[in-house]
Amino acid sequence: MAEAAPNYRSARREQGAAQTRQDILDTARRLFIAEGYAQVTMSQIAEAAGVATKTLYASVGTKTQVLHALLAADADASVTTDLFDEMRKCEDLTSAAACLARLARTSSERYAPSIDLLYSSMASDDKARQVWDYIVAHCRRVFREAAGHLLAMGAVAPALDIDNVADRLWFCFGLAAWRSLVVDCGWSYDAAEPLLAAQAVTLLQG
Repeated sequence: MAEAAPNYRSARREQGAAQTRQDILDTARRLFIAEGYAQVTMSQIAEAAGVATKTLYASVGTKTQVLHALLAADADASVTTDLFDEMRKCEDLTSAAACLARLARTSSERYAPSIDLLYSSMASDDKARQVWDYIVAHCRRVFREAAGHLLAMGAVAPALDIDNVADRLWFCFGLAAWRSLVVDCGWSYDAAEPLLAAQAVTLLQG
């Protein structure tokens, strides 16, 4: 039987290495979230991923590099500039708040593992704190754009300026709002969404 071509063997090795790396990263994310970043060791990651510790270091580097690889992917995936395009089509505060709640819920639910990872690692890793600050700053800018739209609509109380509206939107729909209800209080997203929408209407009307 003819021997496989060198290029084919090389491609297979690269595919195998890439899959091993992804398996390690997935395992590390699960352990970091469950146990806390500071408590997890490289030996634990290697054992859970079913690889030798030497393979772990060769594939993804140090524990810090593992975390940073996860955070880089999360930051790229979770930040979007057109999050509230749909909301801008709404014509009254109630429908706009419901739309914002739905869109913010979708993002929070989709990226919950990433948010959990950041919460577990911020206290002990500067890069995690930087990624968190980056995501928060971006999200607040987008909420500020939404606030500008609500002001232009004349949908909020006259006494509120753009900073007041943006802060209220962040309070109602920001990362901590969903985590407080879903993680800390055990609510479902289905239950949290209408409550936060109603809260936003109340805060923006008065």
